[in-house]
Amino acid sequence: MDEAGRGPLAGPVVAAAVILSASHPIDGLADSKTLSASRREELAGQIRTHAVAWSLGMATVEEIDQFNILQATLLAMQRAVQGLSVTPELVLVDGNRAPQLSCTVRTVVRGDSLVKSISAASILAKVARDAILQDLDREYPGYGFAVHKGYPTVAHRQALEALGPSPVHRRSFGPVRRLLEDINIL
Repeated sequence: MDEAGRGPLAGPVVAAAVILSASHPIDGLADSKTLSASRREELAGQIRTHAVAWSLGMATVEEIDQFNILQATLLAMQRAVQGLSVTPELVLVDGNRAPQLSCTVRTVVRGDSLVKSISAASILAKVARDAILQDLDREYPGYGFAVHKGYPTVAHRQALEALGPSPVHRRSFGPVRRLLEDINIL
């Protein structure tokens, strides 16, 4: 299991859980951050086709603001595992924090580059979140979500300053919160 979208100022956090098939290995699995967008898309199709099971879980911007990003990420991970069509006996999670699950859970630091199933989850989570941000870019033009995917780039912060926060901005995140305080919305 892995997630995408902990650091952005906007959009949901998305987690993926993947159980790979030993009889259908997928070449080229790696940490999603090291792959081009087109390669991620290609691999995501192979993962969805050949995995024993896969599932996505998401936590909304509202949940991120209510619980904090760590708790929202763990919630998205729980949802991803709950959505699997096969109940796992063991879940390997990228990083050093894991959700409470009814099965054994182990964390693997840098797991997205060390464990193929975590790499696969990394890819599915990133591809799904990127697609969501593409949609949000059409819904909230001017912020550049399709380009920066909600991360706090210079261009995104400039758009945020010029346009103010959209409904999909995380109000609990420093740059957004400070802007809201400056304009007396919080």
